[in-house]
Amino acid sequence: MIITEGILQRLFSNFANGWPGRGLLAQRIITAAALTHSAVTNRGTPSGLAVLPELVAAGLGIFVLVGFWTPAAGTLVAIVELWIAFTSVGDLWTAILLATLGGTLAMIGPGAWSIDARLFGRKHIAAPHY
Repeated sequence: MIITEGILQRLFSNFANGWPGRGLLAQRIITAAALTHSAVTNRGTPSGLAVLPELVAAGLGIFVLVGFWTPAAGTLVAIVELWIAFTSVGDLWTAILLATLGGTLAMIGPGAWSIDARLFGRKHIAAPHY
């Protein structure tokens, strides 16, 4: 677990708190809502395998929403949305916007109000009071 913590701590420059943390929380909520909306309304043709990328993106939206494994989830959102953009006949600009949001979350991190911050954030060691 310590190896995983060290690697994930290095993936984030910090876990932003205050107004920047609120901004990241808002971005995560909007991204997850847009991914879910996109899967439900299905921008492309509603046939068999064409729905699979949309469902994968919606599933990744749950990880983005709660801020769990945000660098990996954001990267996968960007990849899946670019796949949708290049293979679907649906709305190209929505897929590009969602890919951009996923990519920016992967680069910036989840913020202080996330599962990643609770699991992998910096630990404060309090000195004992004598």
